[in-house]
Amino acid sequence: MTNTNLFLLLGTSLSLIPSLTFAQCVATQDCATLGYTETSCNGGSGVKCPFGNSWACFKSESEICNDLGFTLSCTGTGYSGGAGKACNGKYNICSCSSGYEWKDGSCQKQVLNGAQGELYYCNGDVVGVKSSNMDFYIGIKDLGQVAWDDADNQCRSYSFCSNVKGTLPTKEQLLFIYYNKSQVNSLLSANGGEQLTNNYYWSSTYYSPTTSSGFLPPSSGPSYYVVNMSSGSSSYYADNFKFYARPVLAF
Repeated sequence: MTNTNLFLLLGTSLSLIPSLTFAQCVATQDCATLGYTETSCNGGSGVKCPFGNSWACFKSESEICNDLGFTLSCTGTGYSGGAGKACNGKYNICSCSSGYEWKDGSCQKQVLNGAQGELYYCNGDVVGVKSSNMDFYIGIKDLGQVAWDDADNQCRSYSFCSNVKGTLPTKEQLLFIYYNKSQVNSLLSANGGEQLTNNYYWSSTYYSPTTSSGFLPPSSGPSYYVVNMSSGSSSYYADNFKFYARPVLAF
């Protein structure tokens, strides 16, 4: 290649540089491209595009806090205030009152199941109570005045929760309930229950009558002990008599 041709090629290449530079750095007066996308701003808090009538708006403190997730007032049933620092008076998480838990962005009632101290829960509802020195729970309500067979069957089918079934209390358990009746009744009243009446309650304890010759024949009919919740006295009656029944659950 001659020197003349080399200089011509070099000169042609250099002449393209200004054109390339101009194509890459082109000024724009398009407001939307420059970020001026609003027709107006609340309270005029923003900057107007110098090439048109659109605006680039400034966000308020409330809008900024909202964008960051601080949207909760943390007041109402189940709430005990905000957790952590507030942003414009709102929180992104709340503290919950006793018996409530933070779930899915709100304070919701705890769904408890089973024994929790003096209370027995099923799906968050109290279904049984006990005094502090009892080793069994008593159902929240009476099952009515019924003959012994019905009392036994109803107590055995009574569901404390799911497959957890109750039983008819023994004579000893009924006496224990009587001695702790004041505390038991207070717990029943405080948790939507029904206080024990001052009447006889069936027990599961069988009464075995005897004579000088031994046990009476079966034809005499079975009898079971009852306990009077007014006096604590116990007696026994044939199973066709009708008395109150209340299920219990040992643990």
